[in-house]
Order: sequence, then structure tokens, then C-alpha cells
Amino acid sequence: MMVLITYDVNTTSADGQRRLRQVAKTCEDYGQRVQNSVFECLIDSQQLKELQIKLKKTIDPEMDSLRFYRIGSNWKGKVEHVGAKQGYDPEGFLMI
Repeated sequence: MMVLITYDVNTTSADGQRRLRQVAKTCEDYGQRVQNSVFECLIDSQQLKELQIKLKKTIDPEMDSLRFYRIGSNWKGKVEHVGAKQGYDPEGFLMI
């Protein structure tokens, strides 16, 4: 299923800057950054649970926020890209 993850981390302190880096690094392990604080993740329900646990342990819920949008398996007709930064196909080939 496609899951869109967005986050807002308070970076007014060094600890907040550390949390921001850790949230981004964790999301990179599961998906593709499509905007500054937005990731598209093509994952199954178990991976989503793992990711949610890791992210919830990382943030400060008094200062930061996470949002998880479950777009589902039929996501291709629901995602449209316009503008800079060419879109990508998470089911396509990955060149390293």
C-alpha cells in the first residue's frame, strides 16, 4: 500500500534539529522523499506499524507532529505531480 508521511519537527533547539534528522533518516529507510517533510512509502501493513513505532519514539509529541495518509494499493490514479522535481515510480526500476 502507498502511505504518505508528513511531519513537522520543532527545530528551535539542537535536540529538535537532531529529531528532524532522525525522522528523515528513518523515513528514507522506508520510502522516497518527495518534498522537504513529505515521504511516499510503498510498504505493507507490518512495515507501516514498524515505521510508526520508530517515528513515535523519535518525536517529542508536545512539540512535533506526524501524519500518516494511507492511500492504499490503487494509488496510481490518486497521485498527480505538477511542477519541479520530476516524479518517480516506486514500483519501477531503481538505478544506483
